[in-house]
Amino acid sequence: MQGLTITILSDSNSWINNYIPDLVEKLKKKQHFVKWIHQAKEIPEGDFVFCLGCGQILSSEVLKRNSKNLIVHESALPQGKGWSPLTWQILEGNNEIPITLFEAEESVDSGKIYLQYVLKFKGNELVDELRKTQAEKSIEMCLEFVQQYPAILEIGKEQSGDSTYYPRRKPKDSRLDPERTIKEQFNLLRVVDNERYPAFFELNGEVYILKIVKKHHQ
Repeated sequence: MQGLTITILSDSNSWINNYIPDLVEKLKKKQHFVKWIHQAKEIPEGDFVFCLGCGQILSSEVLKRNSKNLIVHESALPQGKGWSPLTWQILEGNNEIPITLFEAEESVDSGKIYLQYVLKFKGNELVDELRKTQAEKSIEMCLEFVQQYPAILEIGKEQSGDSTYYPRRKPKDSRLDPERTIKEQFNLLRVVDNERYPAFFELNGEVYILKIVKKHHQ
């Protein structure tokens, strides 16, 4: 399918912005017209919008501007709607995490599912490695949707089952308990961002910040 008009929407401060140029380049190589923006209200009329690393809600007026508005979300929808689903599932002890490409609707995270895969982790990855796997699969799924369009619309399936929701994560969610072992809290250390929301603990009236990095094997 050539010559589609595609918009990519991401939040201006999202970590996934480091990976989106790769998607833009690959789509342009396939002769598609691509625009990458950070504000939902700026979405132009066209064929598709891909929302990646985006916490913005698209209004009904904005949704009407394109044939399909698509989101990649790391959960087995309708379970795990909401914020930071990969992070919450790592904290739950899961290392096999579904990733879903689905259609945006006015009701959050409720549209038809077109593609679904599973991200598999060993349990020793830190946030940058988790994000790299997530981003690469997200890009792969966007490209697969475009490649299979319009036939892929026939396999879209409605979400079924009970919905569950994850809340937005806040810096306070990176708090460690000094009474518990590192091993017990290792999954929390895996998902903290050393710069934006580092791990910390309180002891003797002071707050201490911990940063975690892997020692590279020589």
